[in-house]
Amino acid sequence: MEPTQEDIIGDEEMYRENILDHYREPHNAGRIEGATFSHRELNPSCGDTIELFVAIADGKVADVKFDGHGCAISQASVSMLTDHVKGMDVAALKALRKEDVFRLLGVRVGMTRLRCALLGLKTLEVGLATYLNKEL
Repeated sequence: MEPTQEDIIGDEEMYRENILDHYREPHNAGRIEGATFSHRELNPSCGDTIELFVAIADGKVADVKFDGHGCAISQASVSMLTDHVKGMDVAALKALRKEDVFRLLGVRVGMTRLRCALLGLKTLEVGLATYLNKEL
């Protein structure tokens, strides 16, 4: 059975509330002293910043934390992303795409908030690439 318009609106409202929950009480907020790698990114168009700390053990994400500030979308997105990547191996981290972030958010992101939504992923991608290049 196809979802009705009311179902879709209800689902989007639920996801919006989830975004606000992650913004108000972000998961994995903080820093990791002695992290395997860390990286900081800034969204120059709005001033959002995220610093990501990743601890890798046995080729997998053992712990991940973030520090930063910004709008509800950027902060909720990175909070959800950090939940998602815990336990992932490095190959799976490298395979993450923007569609994965959009799926985590569960709502359509307009062009004005696209960079905000993807700031956490960009921070992870650049930090991981820098770490892997140092290993070579």
